[in-house]
Amino acid sequence: MLQAYDKPAVSCGRQGLARPAQVVIVGAGMAGASAARHLAEAGFAVSVFDKGRQVGGRMATRRDRETGLRFDHGAQLLRAHGPAFRDRLDDWRARGIVAPWDAPGADAAVPDMTAPVRDLLAGLEVHVGRTVTGLTRDAAGWRLALAEASEVRVFDALVLTAPAPQAERLLGSAVPGLAGLAQAAYAPCWSLMLAVPQELPFAGDVLRPGDGPIAAVFRESTKPGRSGGAPHLTLHASPDWSAAHLEETPEAVQAALLAALGALLGTAIAPIHLRAHRWRYALVTGTCGAPCLYDPAARVGYAGDACLGPRVEAAYDSGAALAGRLAADLG
Repeated sequence: MLQAYDKPAVSCGRQGLARPAQVVIVGAGMAGASAARHLAEAGFAVSVFDKGRQVGGRMATRRDRETGLRFDHGAQLLRAHGPAFRDRLDDWRARGIVAPWDAPGADAAVPDMTAPVRDLLAGLEVHVGRTVTGLTRDAAGWRLALAEASEVRVFDALVLTAPAPQAERLLGSAVPGLAGLAQAAYAPCWSLMLAVPQELPFAGDVLRPGDGPIAAVFRESTKPGRSGGAPHLTLHASPDWSAAHLEETPEAVQAALLAALGALLGTAIAPIHLRAHRWRYALVTGTCGAPCLYDPAARVGYAGDACLGPRVEAAYDSGAALAGRLAADLG
């Protein structure tokens, strides 16, 4: 758990409370981290739970224990289109949390892709490796049941930031204000992490073939803040290929994508490290139709890139939007 900080005592007039409203956030990706930071700055008591081993969500990094190499096997880059995220990126850049990479206007995180999320969550109550198995609501508030703990904690409001289908399953029953969850749609992605004895023959930091099984190949070893070790790369399969091979074993996917990469580059590839990861909900293809979803009667909201589109910035903006709705309702 990240260290908690002293939260200001604010009144929550609509509930008649003289203590900070207790808000639980399920999901520690960019949307959850953005909501948590904005709510904490507004004076709310925030608790964040995530089933993963670390924060970041699809801004994920995997470290190979044998080689020490790091692979950003989810989102690769951060770009700003609007002022709020541009200001945040400027701050991160000034503090060395992101740095330019690949193309003008694009940043990679330093030393890995989880760094911006970790920065937003610094000082907050964050629990990783905690799987939420049940959500129920009664007069006392939202009750959160965990697979790893027998205690059931109660909160005044609930924020969900997992992919929309997972959020729907957690809720268990329809909530009128969150009906837009049903509109969200995703394409999957198989990600391949590989290390090789020498650099592969393509120009630049990123290879984007344009068609075929491979959507993009990223040189991890050229990203800012990475140094030492063998050349290593992350490959993202195309949405169509990933969907067609969604239920295949990681071993079969590894072999197929390695062969496709060799054919693309015209060279045999003998990796010294190879691992595949499946993202079932990788790329948003249909949105919820609003910056965030919120039901004031149930005091439950949803935020994520499913609300605004397939960008890290969209997840950040959605989390901030939901924090604003909650602050207006509970403040």
